[in-house]
Amino acid sequence: MALGKAPPPCTQPPEPDMARLPKLAVFDLDYTLWPFWVDTHVDPPFHRSRDGTVRDSRSRTVRLYPDVPEVLGRLQGLGVPVAAASRTGEIEGANQLLELFDLVRYFVHREIYPGSKVTHFKRLQQKTGVPFSQMIFFDDEKRNIVDVSKLGVTCVHVQNGMNLQTLTQGLETFAKAQVGP
Repeated sequence: MALGKAPPPCTQPPEPDMARLPKLAVFDLDYTLWPFWVDTHVDPPFHRSRDGTVRDSRSRTVRLYPDVPEVLGRLQGLGVPVAAASRTGEIEGANQLLELFDLVRYFVHREIYPGSKVTHFKRLQQKTGVPFSQMIFFDDEKRNIVDVSKLGVTCVHVQNGMNLQTLTQGLETFAKAQVGP
């Protein structure tokens, strides 16, 4: 560094290279966006109480993992469309929670029904035209990661719920996968 030149100021980490961002980010729901199985651990239908909390039919409070709104907002800010892929049998309850948590505005597509995640991804690919290689997937279940990665999707195993660190690591992994030989 030349004498008399000040070092660059400390700033926020740089935004990811737009050319290396996924064209679609896909999230599982149970134990990825919220800390329960919607078809087992809570009791639909859900509602918003007077104090603004989301509750199940037994009036138990239902929550998201804390970073989830910020994670989805960050992707929206980066221009990355978001989709859901869930194998739950509680389709209505899962969709109801997305509405009550005000997350539905982030999702361009929702594939929520029992069956293979591979089916969910094939339908997402048909609906969006996005190649599997341009998708990133966040899920807590290793079997889903294994199955979907065979399609060529960059998969991120979520442990202890979705958070900003997992998002950043996932986007870095995706970017590195885009670097050709």
